[in-house]
Amino acid sequence: MTSQQHRSRLQRSAFAAGAALTVFFAGTGAAPGAGAAPAGTAGEPKLKLIAASNSVTLDRWEGEPGVYLDLGTYVTVDGAPFELKVTRKSYKDPVVAKQIFRNGSGTSTRTRTLPAGMVKDFSGLPGFLRVSIKNAAGTEVAKSKGTFCPNNASGRIRPDAPATSKYPESCSTNPFTLGSVWGVEKGWASNSSTVDYDKPVDLPAGEYTAKVSVAKKYRDLFGIPNDQPTIKVTVRQVSNGGGGGQGMASSSQSSAHHSGGHGAHSAPHHYGPRGADAPTPPALSHALEDRGMAHHLGDGPGHTDGSRIAPALKPHTQRPTGRAGVPANVPKPDLRSLPAWGIAITDGEDGDVPGKDYLAFSANVWNAGPAPLVVDGFRSPGKELMDSYQYFYDANGKQVGYTPSGTMEWDPREGHEHWHFTDFASYRLLSADQSTQVRSGKEAFCLANTDAIDYTVKNANWHPYNTDLSTACGEQNSISVREVLDVGSGDTYTQYRPGQSFDITGLPNGTYYIQVIANPEKRLQETSLSNNVSLRKVVLGGTPDARTVTVPPYDLINTP
Repeated sequence: MTSQQHRSRLQRSAFAAGAALTVFFAGTGAAPGAGAAPAGTAGEPKLKLIAASNSVTLDRWEGEPGVYLDLGTYVTVDGAPFELKVTRKSYKDPVVAKQIFRNGSGTSTRTRTLPAGMVKDFSGLPGFLRVSIKNAAGTEVAKSKGTFCPNNASGRIRPDAPATSKYPESCSTNPFTLGSVWGVEKGWASNSSTVDYDKPVDLPAGEYTAKVSVAKKYRDLFGIPNDQPTIKVTVRQVSNGGGGGQGMASSSQSSAHHSGGHGAHSAPHHYGPRGADAPTPPALSHALEDRGMAHHLGDGPGHTDGSRIAPALKPHTQRPTGRAGVPANVPKPDLRSLPAWGIAITDGEDGDVPGKDYLAFSANVWNAGPAPLVVDGFRSPGKELMDSYQYFYDANGKQVGYTPSGTMEWDPREGHEHWHFTDFASYRLLSADQSTQVRSGKEAFCLANTDAIDYTVKNANWHPYNTDLSTACGEQNSISVREVLDVGSGDTYTQYRPGQSFDITGLPNGTYYIQVIANPEKRLQETSLSNNVSLRKVVLGGTPDARTVTVPPYDLINTP
């Protein structure tokens, strides 16, 4: 069985895993950490570490280097919501995290800044969870530290808790994120298990005991009791031919196995191959990260990953009529390009040309608001292109204007197979003095909210709908399509295929700049056009057939 097949089995278990907490608690008289909200200072959340089950079974697949430790532990919250606002002023400034305390009406009462350096990025609280694994003889054979994302897959612990969570559904790992909100509702719990699919734990088949705890600095800061749940762990060997399970971790009381990981490619691209329209994982919890290994993860016709409900956004039934125009004071989107990252030399991968070298990279254009970008496409009978229109709305959501915005085209390539908006972004490779364009490319996008870039901007939507391509961009026989880029979210494409990446064969070694341009034809109406261009410095080296690329840091961002 290939690694991809193994991950696919894990992915199929994700929905059951996401429901594990709710199922377990619903079937018991009183959940661990549940009960009436404790008395105490108004607005003070009460956090507690629990294990959903006393035992779990983990499958070690033949050919795999180890097992993936998802022990089914959760952080419960009661008394008040647990909320953190995480920001940085610019890429020259460090990340600052503040805890938000709210009273019963939900209004902000006070804030507390976390110690400088405690939170280094937007992926969660680093080193939060400590895990120690001992064998049957009592010898410690493995230990780990894990990052806790409060937005991870979660569920209610009490029937009187809020029916839905207002907080986002993941923590962003995009290196150029600017602002995030993390939170767990009062009466809810968040999955604290951190599974590093790049570092499986080498545990032979057998019986083990895991002890899980919260790091002292977080216990002291948030007033978390020093509970240390112990979990019996059974590791069983599973052959590629089957036997021993269906690829799901099981327990005596609940199913608790989440899938995850990074899309695997010969070059270190940014997670999933967004160039093939598999959205990158930062919009999902760690349990559902591996979107690069499947064409259509997410909720859609005939399939689900349990992450959310993502109904197709319905376009207007017919193209707009009347005179096109936009009122002067109507809110507009603000498209901004991020510097390229995930930069690597490849041989072109799919459809590669022998002897060719390509410069692959990831690019993101995001919407700083205050209005969403809404584009409808309409197809005339027998036509290959759709005419597209941008729509504008007042503060009450009423449509008050529209303008023509270019075209949409059907992309028949495997992994795409939907309608792309053709005037969204373009890319150039510039010379060292940025005066000469040495390579260029233009990418048609199927717009989707793949990355949470800044959920602290005005009107940011923490629950965007079209986060999955299978629900966003239509089918070949569609006569109309609506594509939306919501406020606070961005759309990442990984340019790794020929025609997307830059062909650098024969290009001299030296310094160049990757230029990303949002709205290159200026067809889309925006709040500002001054922030549509970004640059990332790269240095090409090596020899033919052994090219190298060095990517200097971008201010404080040291992700190549």
